[in-house]
Amino acid sequence: MQADSPILLFDSGVGGLTVLAEVRKLLPEAPVIYAADLAGLPYGEKTEAEIAARVAGLLGRLSERYAPRLITIACNTASTIALGMVREVLHVPIVGTVPAIKPAAALTRTGTIGLLGTAATIRQGYVDDLEAQFANGKHLIRHACPELVAAAEIKLRGVEPDPAVFEAAAQGLRSQPGGAQIDTVVLACTHFPLVEPELRAALGDVQFVHGAEGIARRVQSLTQGQAFTRTAPDLALFTGDPERIGNLLPALRRFGLERAERF
Repeated sequence: MQADSPILLFDSGVGGLTVLAEVRKLLPEAPVIYAADLAGLPYGEKTEAEIAARVAGLLGRLSERYAPRLITIACNTASTIALGMVREVLHVPIVGTVPAIKPAAALTRTGTIGLLGTAATIRQGYVDDLEAQFANGKHLIRHACPELVAAAEIKLRGVEPDPAVFEAAAQGLRSQPGGAQIDTVVLACTHFPLVEPELRAALGDVQFVHGAEGIARRVQSLTQGQAFTRTAPDLALFTGDPERIGNLLPALRRFGLERAERF
C-alpha cells in the first residue's frame, strides 16, 4: 500500500461532503479524492438498473485511474442498490452508507421514527430488513422528498433554498398516521444533513440521526495501521457541465478540497 494512495468518496452530488467532514476528523492526514456524479444527479429518481450500471461503471473507471486504498459510497441510494455488485467486481475495500435506523430506534422515546430519503432509497427491501432487524416494535414512517437534494445542492452554492421545501417534507411525515408522535428523524440521504437547520425549523423538537460518523469510524477501522502521506492537495472530481463546478469551489475548499476537475 502506497502511503499516498487516496481514500475515494463517491456520491451523486455534494451530499457526501457530510461524510468527508467526519472522515477528516478521524483521519486528518489521509489523502482524499471526492467524486461527484453531477451528470447523473438525482439518483433517487432513476431505476435500480440505471443506478447499478452507472455506479459500477464510474467506480470501475475511478478505481483503475486513481488506485484508491478504500472506496466509500457516500450515498444511501447508490449503496442500497449497487453496493453488492460493486464489491463483487472491485478488489478494494468498499464502505457503504445505509439509513441510520438502528441508532434511531435506540434514541426514540415515543417509539415513532420518521425517515426522509429519496424515492429509490425508501422503497428498497434493504430498508425493510433494517426496520425488521433494528426497529421491531417501533413505528417507522417513511417519506420521499427528492426536493431536499436540490435544496442542499443550491445551499452549498450560496443560494437560499425555498422554505416551502422543508415545510413540505415536515408535512409529508407529520400528516401520516402516527406522525404527530415522531420524535426522531433519520436523514437517509447524505445531502440532507446540509439542510438540517432548515429541517429542524420545519419539524420542531425532534432528534436527527444520520450515518456519517459511523461511516467515518468504519473507514478508520479498515485503514488502521496504514501510513498516510499527502503529496498533493486533495482533489474533487465531477461529471457533467464544468460550469456547475465553478460556484461550488468556495464550499469545496471549506471541506479541504483544493482542486476540482472533470472525469
